[in-house]
Amino acid sequence: MKQKTVCMIFICAGFFLYALPAGAQSLPGWFLPLRDAIYEQNLNAGEVAVLYHEVKAEAEKLQGAERLVMLSRAEYMMGRAYQYEERKNEAAARYDAGMARAEAALKIKDSAEGWQMLAENLSQACAVRSTMYAMTNGLNVEKYAKKALEKNTGNTAALFMIAARWVYAPSPFNNIRKGIQMMQDILTRYEALMPPDDLFNVYSSIGYGYLQQKKNADAKTWLLKSLEVYPTNKYVQGLSGNL
Repeated sequence: MKQKTVCMIFICAGFFLYALPAGAQSLPGWFLPLRDAIYEQNLNAGEVAVLYHEVKAEAEKLQGAERLVMLSRAEYMMGRAYQYEERKNEAAARYDAGMARAEAALKIKDSAEGWQMLAENLSQACAVRSTMYAMTNGLNVEKYAKKALEKNTGNTAALFMIAARWVYAPSPFNNIRKGIQMMQDILTRYEALMPPDDLFNVYSSIGYGYLQQKKNADAKTWLLKSLEVYPTNKYVQGLSGNL
């Protein structure tokens, strides 16, 4: 996740099985290699596409809203792979498909996961499309994230999206101290239960916030914590390398 991509989150935010907060969806083992590949950043988009098609094939075996949500997750991850390589049109197409899948899922079942995926795909669509698109659609990210929280107060991805706007917005629209505190509150309540991608996002964003405040020692502590989750992530390696 490149810095300029991450910095767009403010526009869009108002941006085996494992344990999750109560009420959240447990992700199947066949999805995890795709998710982890995006955060590990060891594979190029062509290599990620192999995992993406494998996940889509497994998701098609599911039924109803669950099938559509998992397909939306797959589109989101593939979009991130293209986005990292600056292939914005291809990324936008994947995010559009992800939003369509999430919207279709919500017509079948009003779920936290459906709203989460609608928000996540839109948040990154804002980052790869025009500023006008982001200004027109960006506030809906927080709206959709709050819809997810209405269904599940422990949806840590939704909590992160709401907090992220305060960290990544440019002055005078940001409130880095508030954003850091909101993210630390997420950790206080859910850290032991959070999936690795949410942990990575929160840790690295706290580090980024402290970096903007020129609190380099604090920034390094949190950035290194995020690298404990995904040690090969190039974005965080770049942020922490000169501290």
